[in-house]
Amino acid sequence: MSLKFELLGLIRDRASHGYEVKTRYDELLDPTRLVQAPQVYSTLKRLERDGLVRVAQVDQESGPERRTFEITGEGERELDEWLWGPVEPEPRLHTVLYTKVVLALLAGRSVEQMLDVQREAHLGRMRELTGLRQSGDTARAVLAEYALFHLEADLRWLEFTAARVDDIQVELNRHVNSARRLS
Repeated sequence: MSLKFELLGLIRDRASHGYEVKTRYDELLDPTRLVQAPQVYSTLKRLERDGLVRVAQVDQESGPERRTFEITGEGERELDEWLWGPVEPEPRLHTVLYTKVVLALLAGRSVEQMLDVQREAHLGRMRELTGLRQSGDTARAVLAEYALFHLEADLRWLEFTAARVDDIQVELNRHVNSARRLS
């Protein structure tokens, strides 16, 4: 996801300086993956350059100046277009997990251990998210639940794939042998 729209949304809600935007991002949008301050400031510079935000106020009590940003009319339009447009359904057919399975099988390696390691990684992440879900904060619980549903689907896929490794290997061998005959 583009940090551009996340920051525009946070600034639309309330004109803010960069550190405040960063703090609100960390608290409201993704408490498990804190955004880095330099990333926030560089994105704000681009938003200002592109006319999507403007400096509403500059304060300099002590230390570096604090620029408070507000969203512009163009920023409002772009944010609304993004907000009300559909999110592309995921996942895509080309995934890292599938690619690893195919490449391991092409190399003649057993994928069972790789699938077990991935399963353990997923279960570990699910334990973390379950704790977040039980934190008592409804917004974080909803976010954690979304991630848990996706991880559960991945786990089902890992089981599905593990049960079909031999069939996948046969089909890959058929493709490889067919390609060799053509060359």
